Amino acid sequence: MAKIEILIPAMGEGITEATITQFLKKEGEHVEEEESILEIATDKVDSEIPAPQSGKIAKFLFAEGDVAQVGDVVAILVPDGEELSAEELTSSEPAKVEVEKVFDLPKEETAIEAEPKLAIKTENGSFISPLVRKIAHEENISLQELNQIEGSGESNRITKKDILQFIENKKLQPVATEPVVAPVSAKPAPAPAPVSHQSYNGDNVEIIEMDRMRKLIAQYMVQSKQVSPHVTSFIDVDVTGLVQWRNKVKNEFLQKEGQKLTFTPIFVEAVTKALKDYPMVNVSVDGDKIIRKKFINIGMATALPSGNLIVPVIKLADEKNLVGITRQVNDLADRARANKLQPDEIQGSTFTITNLGAFGSTTGTPIINQPEVAILAVGAIKKKPAVIETPQGDTIGIRSIMVLSLSYDHRVVDGALGGMFLKRVAEYLENFDTNRGI
Repeated sequence: MAKIEILIPAMGEGITEATITQFLKKEGEHVEEEESILEIATDKVDSEIPAPQSGKIAKFLFAEGDVAQVGDVVAILVPDGEELSAEELTSSEPAKVEVEKVFDLPKEETAIEAEPKLAIKTENGSFISPLVRKIAHEENISLQELNQIEGSGESNRITKKDILQFIENKKLQPVATEPVVAPVSAKPAPAPAPVSHQSYNGDNVEIIEMDRMRKLIAQYMVQSKQVSPHVTSFIDVDVTGLVQWRNKVKNEFLQKEGQKLTFTPIFVEAVTKALKDYPMVNVSVDGDKIIRKKFINIGMATALPSGNLIVPVIKLADEKNLVGITRQVNDLADRARANKLQPDEIQGSTFTITNLGAFGSTTGTPIINQPEVAILAVGAIKKKPAVIETPQGDTIGIRSIMVLSLSYDHRVVDGALGGMFLKRVAEYLENFDTNRGI
């Protein structure tokens, strides 16, 4: 009989796997064409996989929390009016993974013959997902220890939650050690690790588990600080003319183009011009090699309603005019907040802008979005008294002032290059053509 294999789809260059976060349907349940059947997550984007046609979900081949590769079959769909025999269904299952080949462990720990219980468990089809195998490998969990875990998933699957709980319990077990007497010349002991939440008692605290996106953000931020020696430079920018122009044309722009004109597209335009002038800021580092990009893709950090952050990318910003940039900025921002971005829409940026001014901050020291080598933070635009130079002499006036801050990777961007690039961005904003049309 006919059957349809539902695969993990290709989702953009460099994306090779996805985590199955939630099944939206159950095995045996009927689905309509284009109805979503499961959710997957890659990097920071959640996506849904729809049914290619109406039918019944015969079987899911992975569990929630498993990591599947692009092209893997994750589910079997039987079209309306068809049925699958048990033999046909079994033939659709992926081959079992030989667990002992996954880990680089001593022979006595991997010998199946010495552990009949483990061998039985594996032969019975207890599927250990790639994610669980990876965690076990990273935490040096032996096969004997893995066999002790009672899987809570379907068919006694060992889920991510199961192995993480096992690791946590293992850490809490006391370890018998001989007392050690430190020599007099020993260095001072390092500061104690932060107290875990398990030390807290009473109702005076609330323990909040990080969601998946927050864990990823934390991981990327720590990684960026470890990889790149950050330096941050600042500059004041008089954007009075720019502000007056935008206030003058924004209603006409909305009526003519159907788009709201914010300051973000103007910042993107200025940065793009400056990157053309200083292409060595539009690079990445690969070991001892500098990779100079001949295209300009601008990432724009976007706050989500959940409080998390995502960076959609304006591809080929150097090939777009202000109207084109505005359309893409608004579209990406709207779909980011609605969780409707495609995975490849957060990939491939060569430089990132983050708008601190949206929340009233005047300046900040942003963390570089790897593998880029610089990130620009734009602060809030504030009216301030400022010295105005005129042919008749200096005077004091009320001006719209903002602070730009540029964090850059000192491995490849020195203070001179970083300062010149930052000054060039400021010049494009200060010398904005207030007579330009839309």
